[in-house]
Formats: sequence, C-alpha cells, structure tokens
Amino acid sequence: MLDSPPPTAVRRRLRQGRDRLATALITAGGIGVIAALLAIGIFLAVEVVPLFWPTGDSSAISPEALWGVGEDAGEAADEAIRHRWAPTASLAPGETPRISLAPLAWGTLEAAAWALAIAVPLALGAAAHSSLFMSRRLRSRLKPTLELMEALPGVVVGFVAGLVLAPWVERHLAEVVACLVLLVPGLLLAGGLRSWLPAPWREALPLGWAGLWLVPWLALVLAASVWLAPWLEAVAFDGDLRRFLELRLGLDIAVRNALIVGAAMGFAVMPSVYALAEDALSGVPASLAEGAQALGATRWQTLWRVVLPAASPGIFSAVMIGAGRAVGETMIVLMASGNAALMTLNPLDGLRSLAATIAIELPEAGPGGMHYQLLLLAALALFVFTFLVNTLAELVRTRLRRRYQRLGGGS
Repeated sequence: MLDSPPPTAVRRRLRQGRDRLATALITAGGIGVIAALLAIGIFLAVEVVPLFWPTGDSSAISPEALWGVGEDAGEAADEAIRHRWAPTASLAPGETPRISLAPLAWGTLEAAAWALAIAVPLALGAAAHSSLFMSRRLRSRLKPTLELMEALPGVVVGFVAGLVLAPWVERHLAEVVACLVLLVPGLLLAGGLRSWLPAPWREALPLGWAGLWLVPWLALVLAASVWLAPWLEAVAFDGDLRRFLELRLGLDIAVRNALIVGAAMGFAVMPSVYALAEDALSGVPASLAEGAQALGATRWQTLWRVVLPAASPGIFSAVMIGAGRAVGETMIVLMASGNAALMTLNPLDGLRSLAATIAIELPEAGPGGMHYQLLLLAALALFVFTFLVNTLAELVRTRLRRRYQRLGGGS
C-alpha cells in the first residue's frame, strides 16, 4: 500500500521550521562576526595598554616618542631622526628610542593614495563605459574577465611588481615617462579622428565595441612613445632623465618606490572597485537616462548629471572598499616597496607600511616585550582606521541613498 503524501499543514510546519533554522543560523553568524571583531579590538587594546602604563621595569611611552613630535635635549631635532622606526637598535645612554610610527603611517597612506589615484579613474571609467555604452555581447565576456582578476593572489602581483616591473622601469625610465605623457593625448586623438571619418567608417567602428578596436590604436601609441622617448629625453631633460631628476629636482630614484607600489596595488584594487561600481551604474533605471536624452541631453551630460548622481551610493561604497583593501594590503607593499621607513614627498622613494612592518617583524618580536607591543599598536591603528573608514562609508552611502531614493536610483 502506497504512503499518502503529508498533509498541507505538515508541509507548512516543515517549511516554517526550515525558515526558522536558516534565520537562526544567519543571525548567529552575524552575531559571531560582531563578537569576533569586538574580541580582536579588545585583545589589541589590552595588549597595548602596558605601553602607556609605567611599571617597575620600564617607563611609559609618550605620544611624542610614538609620533616623533618632540625635541631632543631641548634642541630642534632633525626631521629624519625624529621620524625613525628602529625599535631594536642599540641606544646610547639618554638617547631617545627610535619608535616613531609616523613613517609607517605615512607609508601606508602614501601607498593607498597612489593605488587609488591609479585604480579609481580606470575602474570608474571602465564601469561607466561597460554599463552604459558597451555592446551587451562584449560586456557579457569582458566583465567576468575583469572580475576574475580579483582572484589573483597579492603575492603574485607583488612578485611581478618587485622583481620584474621595478627593474624594467628603472632601465626604461624615459620610455615610461613618454608613454604616460602621450597616452591621454593619443586617446583623445583617436576620438577626434573617429568623428572626422565618413559615416560608413564610423558605423564600422561603433562606440559599443571601442574596447576592441582601440587596442591596436593603443599599441600604436605605445610604440610611438617608445620611438619618441630618446628625442623627448634629449629635448626636455638634457639627454639624461635620471640625472635631470637627481640634480635639477633633487629627487632620488629607488628601484622599488611608491609609484611601483601604487601601480601594483592599483592593479589589485581595480577589479573590486570596477565590479561594485558597474553593478551600481547598471542598477540605475534606464528610464532616467532615456528621459534625459529625450530632453536633449548628450550622452556625457546624461552620464555626469543623471546616472552618476543616482548611482553615487554604490560608487562611494566601491571606492571605500578599495581604500580599505589598499590600506590593509601586505604582500604587494612588502615585495615592491623596498621597505624603507621614509617620510618624504618624493614618489620615487621607497616606503614602509604598517601591515608590512607587522609581517616582517612580528615573528622576531618576543611576546610581552616593547617591540611586540609596538607592533600590536600598529595593528590596532590599522583596525581602528579600517573601522572608521567603513563606518563613514556606510553613513555617507545611507545618506546618499535616501537623497536619491525618489529617483529610483538607490542601491
């Protein structure tokens, strides 16, 4: 005899039980994440407190020593001495400990700033083009490829940047500068030439497929830049770019410097910023853009004045997530920066970040010692900075979403 199916009431109770179980698991997971974050913060704070609390064996460390804002022996201290990180160095009697976190914080922010300066314009430009102008067929193939770049390990990017890119840039500095100078004018020239072409030729080069037909043009621009580099170096830099930078501008050139780190970290950060910004732009109702163009707005005016404001909450979140990734990046900075704890405005100098310092020195620091506590203080500074940035990003995103909610563009 065949079993009869369970009655409707039993199936309803089973479904409700599964829903309650899923809700409980999700709630427990959220609570667990919050508890873990609080535990990490409390652990770091408890371990760091003895630095500022004098004991019988050691004296308390002052903020002036940590941030290098004090003076040595009543005289104005040299900038390079006051901002120095060497906690394990042997000190003479009466000498101030070299435990300033200022160069490490400076290196962290400098690396993140260069990474965002490179990644954000490229990512937002690519997101705007793919979401609004690119052919659907090309977009369906190109977007997953760009998002797949996010899975590339940071250690691989750092290895290539430190051991391949940095020496190559040092040997071909003039060619790199020529490429940077001529790249943007070359792209603008491509757009101008297309507008002057006859109508049949313009139809053969649609804007939706610009991501493909611009590739040969970019290769031609790069080849022209390499060919013109010796002439540019001879005319503008007295025949020797490196000597010009060192003697005329006073810029020392390190093989692994802030620009190399910025380029590598920008490459690593760009996929995540692109993916989130592209989703935000694609989520803007098409009726807004169509209405703006029906009223006579150009594509650029529609993008700048309608689509970007409506998608601004999602774009802001994308940029903040990229900033958090750049600030906390370890392996790329560790392998491509030279790890010199310098505090200069020269982008061709090396740097050292808080995360890289923790990775290098923590295995050698004895638990409970001053060096160990200083590294935990650096970790606490990173934790607090990331928490504040994410909190600010959420507050601004919520405010912008409420502002543009009436337009249907909240994300």
